[in-house]
Amino acid sequence: MRLRGSHYKNGCLSCWSCWDEENFADMTFEVRRSITADHPSLPGHFPDAPLVPGVLILDEVRAALQDWQKDYELTAIRTVKFLQPLKPEQQFTICLSANNDIPSEVNFCCRVEGRVIAEGQLEVYCRTEVTS
Repeated sequence: MRLRGSHYKNGCLSCWSCWDEENFADMTFEVRRSITADHPSLPGHFPDAPLVPGVLILDEVRAALQDWQKDYELTAIRTVKFLQPLKPEQQFTICLSANNDIPSEVNFCCRVEGRVIAEGQLEVYCRTEVTS
């Protein structure tokens, strides 16, 4: 699902550094996800008060990148900050945006009800060669 409208512009500052109204729909992507309560990593993280491990959130970010840009391959996570915990079954929104200044970089943030829970930058490689 692509973002529509500028009301998302202030939802996550790191995701909107390259915001341009004319190309907005092509440069950004948004999808909702959740981690099921029966995921095998949750019982030990933490007993009686499970929280979703950051690596599972990042795996969903990677999957969202593939949904958005099928030719992009994740090569590195340059930066990541986990700002709030995520509970099992809690829906969260992943926002991805292209960086105009660095074509091999994609910014991301994850939000729950408008609160940023994680944000960072991905390094990507495009498997399709561009010829002029």
